[in-house]
Amino acid sequence: MRHWPLSLMLVVGLPVLAGCQTSPSTLPVAEPAPSAECRWSSDTASVRDRMRRAMTALEAEGFTVRDTDPVLGLVSAERARILHGSAGLYDTWERTSLFGGYGGFGGRGGFSGGISVGLGGGYGGVSRDATRLERVSLVAAEEVTRVSRDSQLIDWRGEVHETRSASDADFCRRLREAMQAMPVEEASS
Repeated sequence: MRHWPLSLMLVVGLPVLAGCQTSPSTLPVAEPAPSAECRWSSDTASVRDRMRRAMTALEAEGFTVRDTDPVLGLVSAERARILHGSAGLYDTWERTSLFGGYGGFGGRGGFSGGISVGLGGGYGGVSRDATRLERVSLVAAEEVTRVSRDSQLIDWRGEVHETRSASDADFCRRLREAMQAMPVEEASS
């Protein structure tokens, strides 16, 4: 048996992997932490009525309600917005369009050069702008209402470039005020 490949790896400095896999010592934590305004004491309205008001307020903000669960008092909604003007933020320099690339560098399969103008980026009219995807979960429990929102930035290829907690004070305050401004539905007897 020849041992020279092993000694060559050690001399050249290639890493040799060895060890044990362990579980993490802590669980993931939302960064940044949810704002205190995203949790408030419930008013006298029923859970179903607070869910109805939450759905109305979220739809007024441009969200689409995706799921509800009256037993849990849960409302899940999301909205996607195209960030116009973000096309070049996540593209690498070698990307080419229908009529060429940027600055005369070699593209895939040969030399390319020039500028594409007026054809929607050269990908058959497909937008190359990134999309901001926001998801909201609201739980209307008996004593408290809690809101959680997260945000993702996704490029035109579907690659996620940013994920963060977006449970900020401004959003939660607007949602709470919109919900409290709506009339409470009378319980049917």
